[in-house]
Amino acid sequence: MDPIKRRARIAGWLYLLLAVSAPIRLIYLPNTLFVHGDAEATAANIAAHEGLFRLGIVTDLFTGTISLFLTLSLFRLFKGVDMTLAVLMTVLGLMDTPLYFFNVLNDVTTLLLVQGGDYLAAFTEPQRASLAMLHLRMHGQVVGYSQIFWGLWLFPLAILVIRSGFIARFIGYWLILNGFAYLAISLTGLLWPSHEDLVSSIAFPAQLGEIALVLWLVIVGARVRASSA
Repeated sequence: MDPIKRRARIAGWLYLLLAVSAPIRLIYLPNTLFVHGDAEATAANIAAHEGLFRLGIVTDLFTGTISLFLTLSLFRLFKGVDMTLAVLMTVLGLMDTPLYFFNVLNDVTTLLLVQGGDYLAAFTEPQRASLAMLHLRMHGQVVGYSQIFWGLWLFPLAILVIRSGFIARFIGYWLILNGFAYLAISLTGLLWPSHEDLVSSIAFPAQLGEIALVLWLVIVGARVRASSA
């Protein structure tokens, strides 16, 4: 197999792992366990489904790790296209990785508060539930901040895709829209949080740019010119 095609396939499978693992904590757990505006009900759900909540912690750690390997894999794939852009993409991609590991602390604290214990005897059960909800909200805020880096790293990646010649150019332009979508959602959440859901729903089609890249890398890998045999 051509080296570029092999590197593209490796990056694609890593990207696919990321796309499968990240939604477990970002989407599935909140929709399954969290009750909007009801801290005690949320705490009760977490306590009753502790294994599922722990799975969310593990997948956050896994996602952060895969994000690291994916960024380095994409650097290997695109460094021959433009070294400066490849380095910029790598730096922006790696800046997001520590936030995954830092954010796990909010979920670990949430779990400790829900479980209770002698060291938490000074807090009533409703107080512990409120504190647990606070840390869940902090987790959500960090995710919102992370989207700034999710968006910024897509811009150099998009240009590399467009210039590469071995990935369809339309995917690169789609990634640019994807980057702006992440930035719009993040900034809306920071400045006008009441409109975040509306902006997210409008921006959703643009966010499929990464999925298009994943499918291309996994299925096609890279288009190799006949002369490069």
